[in-house]
Amino acid sequence: MRQRLTNLFLEFTKSEKNSGLVLIICTIISLLIANSSFSNEYIHFWHQPLTFSFFNVTISYPLEHWINDGLMTIFFLMVGLEIERELYEGELHPIKNAILPIVAAIGGMIAPALLYSIINWNLPTIKGFGIPMATDIAFSLAVLSLVSNKVPFSLKVLLTALAIIDDLGSIFVIAFFYGKEIQWFYLFLSLAIFFVLLIMNRLKIYRLTPYLLLGLPMWYCMMQSGIHATLSGVLLAFALPFNYKGEKNPSIRLQEMLHIPVGFIILPIFTLANTSIPVKLEYIDNLLLPHAIGIGIGLFFGKPLGITLSILLVNKLKFVSLPENVGLYKILATGVVAGIGFTMSIFITHLAFNNEVMIQSSKLMILIGSFLSGITAYLMFLLSKVK
Repeated sequence: MRQRLTNLFLEFTKSEKNSGLVLIICTIISLLIANSSFSNEYIHFWHQPLTFSFFNVTISYPLEHWINDGLMTIFFLMVGLEIERELYEGELHPIKNAILPIVAAIGGMIAPALLYSIINWNLPTIKGFGIPMATDIAFSLAVLSLVSNKVPFSLKVLLTALAIIDDLGSIFVIAFFYGKEIQWFYLFLSLAIFFVLLIMNRLKIYRLTPYLLLGLPMWYCMMQSGIHATLSGVLLAFALPFNYKGEKNPSIRLQEMLHIPVGFIILPIFTLANTSIPVKLEYIDNLLLPHAIGIGIGLFFGKPLGITLSILLVNKLKFVSLPENVGLYKILATGVVAGIGFTMSIFITHLAFNNEVMIQSSKLMILIGSFLSGITAYLMFLLSKVK
């Protein structure tokens, strides 16, 4: 059983590594086009309106909005499925195995948010505190893959579990701090559909189709409620039965179906749409303002500080032991690589700010902070001893 889980984990990290490399390529391509002679046409493409009509309901939003509220809901569904699987049979099961990554994730979220908040205290930009809190699992594992012979397997497990818990924390932050004015009628409808899904789960309905069909109106109602629509993806994930033994487990089936489309289609599209940043002087000037400085310091310093101190604390209190063949240096290096925020950080930026200059300068700082974190972690592991 343990060997099977190890093989599943190795397959997962390999896929995430490859996905991370694709995202790096997409980022470079998007930045090059956004700063070329095709810049206006490229940026306009992502902002053009796209209209859908179904059941006498017409919804019209810019293409970028459909990507961030529609396609990213599928990404959040995938995240929810991964969390569910880890809790049932993965690296977070039994619960004692989850203590270290949970503590590390909490420390790695609190410290960046605290540093950002201190820098932006009493400023309107304080609402961007959630931007440096997230770790991008695809990019971070891609960096570790470059120095795989210097990274113990236990550290890869820790980083993966940490990033998954980190995503869960980000989901709660988005739900509670980045929603609009709540429309209670739609929120009630969305939760009512979720309740029906839970009843289906208890009735041992294992077919995927009914869950997915009900998931669509739940997404629409959640979007209209003022709470971010992507939360519906997580709710759908946890409504799916997991304890069904056998090949027809709907949660595992859907996760396996989504893994490649999310990693190699949805996230690259999100990357292309959200890194179309023309490097203008006004954006560069804004890199010296509190919101951008808070993001950079939060990612590059806050992440490793929070993760390292929280791990050392629980280790000192004898709650858990450090992973095998892992000392303070490699814990710190893991904290540094966790400073690669990218996907979730960019996503939260659009929720935190409305001003275009602030959004674009924040994205630039996310790229800079994530790049510095990745390069620094790579060099730290490269210079470390092989154990």
